[in-house]
Parts: sequence; C-alpha cells; structure tokens
Amino acid sequence: MKKNLIAAAVAMASVFMANAPAHAWGQETHRRIVLDAVEFMKNNPDQSNYTKLLAGVTRAGYTMEQFAAALGQGAYDVDDFVDTYLCGASTGNCQYAPVWGAGASIVKYTSYWHFQNHTAGPDVHGNPFGGYNYAKLSMAGDIDKMAAAWLYGDYLDDGAGGLKGMLGDSSKYNSYALTEANYRFTGVSKPEQYSDFETMPFQPIDNLGQYWFQQFLARPTAQSLGFVLHTTDLLQPHHTWTSSAHNHAGWETWVTDHYVSERLNDPALVRAALADFTPVAPTAIDIRPLLTQGGTYSYANGGIVLSSSDQGDRVRVGKQMIPHSIAMVVHVLNRAAERLVN
Repeated sequence: MKKNLIAAAVAMASVFMANAPAHAWGQETHRRIVLDAVEFMKNNPDQSNYTKLLAGVTRAGYTMEQFAAALGQGAYDVDDFVDTYLCGASTGNCQYAPVWGAGASIVKYTSYWHFQNHTAGPDVHGNPFGGYNYAKLSMAGDIDKMAAAWLYGDYLDDGAGGLKGMLGDSSKYNSYALTEANYRFTGVSKPEQYSDFETMPFQPIDNLGQYWFQQFLARPTAQSLGFVLHTTDLLQPHHTWTSSAHNHAGWETWVTDHYVSERLNDPALVRAALADFTPVAPTAIDIRPLLTQGGTYSYANGGIVLSSSDQGDRVRVGKQMIPHSIAMVVHVLNRAAERLVN
C-alpha cells in the first residue's frame, strides 16, 4: 500500500511545501505575541498584575526584558519539540517528521497536538473538545488528505513490545507513554486508539498548555511558562476549525508579514479583548477554561480565513485574533505572577 502511494506523494510534495503549515501561528508570531503581552502589562499596570510579575522576576534575579525574551523563546520552541514519532505500517520504522522531500523542515508530527476541534463534540478521551483526528474532520483539505494517505496505517510509537509494523518494530521514543500521557490527565486512552493515523484521536492543545502550567506551578521557570503560552494557537482559526489546509500556511504567513504594518497588536484592541475572557482566579490550578474561551472565540469569529484570502477579510480577522491572543497571554501571566511571588 505504501509503495503505491510514493508516486502520489512525490507528485504532491510541491503542494505540501507550498501550503502545509509549519505549525500554527508562525514561530516569530508566537514570540511577538508574548513580548507584546508583557509590554502591555508594563504599560497598563492598573489593568494587569504587572507589579507582582515584576517583583517575582526581580526576585529570581532577572530583568523583565530577560524574562520576556525567555518566555517568547519558550512559546517559539514548542513547534520544535521532538516528542512525537509515527511508525510505518509496513516497516515499523519510526520518524518524527516526513522523511521524503523537504517534509522534515516543514512540519513535525508534534504539530498534531496543537488543535482543539470545535466542529465536533467530546472526544473518546473525555475531553470537551478533542484534538486533531482525521476521521472527525469536517474541514479536511488537500494537505489533510495527503497526510492521511501517506501515513495510512501508521501508528504512534508506544515503545518496544507494543504496536508493530508488518516487518517489525523499531521504537525510537515511546510517544504514547510520554507525550500522550503528559497530555492525557484523567482521560481515557489506549495504545490501540493510536494504531492508525487516519483515526488517531490526538489530545487537544489545551491539555498541552495545562501540562506545562502544572510544571510551572511545581517549579517555576520562564521556559515552562513560555511553553504554556504556545496555546495562542487556539486563536488561529484553522486550529479550532481543525484543518491543515484551506489557506492555512498562507494565512499564517500573511499574519507574520502584516503584524506590524496593520497594527494587529493595537493596545486599544488588546484592552478591549481582555474583557472577552473570564480572568483566571489567583489560586487556580487549571487554566483550560481560559484557553477554551480563546478557542471558542476563534471558531466563532475567524472561519472566513479558511475560505478567503481577501486583504479586507484578513485584516479584520487579524485585528480580532492577535489582540485576543495577546489578551489571553496577559490573563495567564496575571495568574503566573501570583505563583512567582509566593
């Protein structure tokens, strides 16, 4: 089966290279959102927990500029995680990214944990909204279909002695017992659920954010908090409508290119966006309700960018999604500041 797909995959490689998203928001957009959130807090201490954040950062021996840079780098780095290996249905050989063409430099399989599907209800794990699951996509496009064809029957690496290919098992990283388990919480998972890519129920990105927030609460570091802030992917509409296609890469590139020129980070818009979220309680240990509010907003307001590349449509949605991304980060940092001073 896989051999029969090679010609098709090669033929579509140029399409994949031109359209496949490297991740969700571009990595530099992720970094910029975090830096702008810290700057907003600094400029609006009466509307944020900046005073406590500064006290905690200073106590740790850093300047706010150093801390913000580390946060931004953490948000950037999540897309480069080498934590998810898919293994060939025939060979059992496990890889963390497509090995043909330039695939490995375009998308890594870790990206599949970066969705929250608002087009469907609860998933098999018990999450209110599931993550990427090709079988549940209502907006599957050419890239989704190509990936499902290329990865047909491939399984998630679950360690030696677990799922196997027809010719054996060459486990490289037990992604099921490590990555999936980290993002599972009290939900239900079985290795068999990850035996075929085309039906894999990946955990949603709010669980990723919650895992790293728990790590931050247990041992506060700028890096772990930065990883949490990658969840602004929830304000990228493709990640709540859930598709790797439909202008996905073009939209993300447009946002990066027009972030400054279109003033997508306008502080007045950020200030208004703050009110669209329910603030996190000072002692809260679960931030997923806040993160899901971000996903709900992008699903309700940003869907047009999946079907339109019109400049006016993109400006309008960009001036909704980026300010709400920054506002969501401010709310997370408001809660994090309480931990830094206690």
